[in-house]
Amino acid sequence: MNSSYNYNYDYSGPAGAAVSGGMAAVFLGIILVWILFVAAIYIYMAICLMKIAKKTGTNNAWFAWIPILNLVLMIQTAKKPMWWIIMFFIPLVNIVFSIMLWMAIAEAVKKPSWWGIMVIVPIMNIIMPGYLAFSKMEGSPGNIATPPTIQPPIPPVAQ
Repeated sequence: MNSSYNYNYDYSGPAGAAVSGGMAAVFLGIILVWILFVAAIYIYMAICLMKIAKKTGTNNAWFAWIPILNLVLMIQTAKKPMWWIIMFFIPLVNIVFSIMLWMAIAEAVKKPSWWGIMVIVPIMNIIMPGYLAFSKMEGSPGNIATPPTIQPPIPPVAQ
């Protein structure tokens, strides 16, 4: 019984180059898709923050497009002290302050504060800014119900 096998892991031939090239193409394709996905999420979040800032009358809504300034814009929108920005650079503390900040932003657009807690729920943290940005503010002119009109009573028909 011959138990010595000759394993050959040499990929220096023409097949090895094709395999390496194919793996590199797949890897670069995955990276490109990931970059496009992250860019789409960033653009969506910037549009949402810009819309929220305009709704609340916060100055410099264009801050939403610049990485650290969008945090400043969120703090201004929530009407929180500017020293809060330091807390966003401390691990684990930033999660708590992020929840509190989004709760204040939800209140600023006249929504229940529990919407801010949705920032820790995986898919809702993408949906929630869009809801806050594109839903009508309670009490805004586009959302005020018209009072019912009072109809005069109809007299009974004589028979």
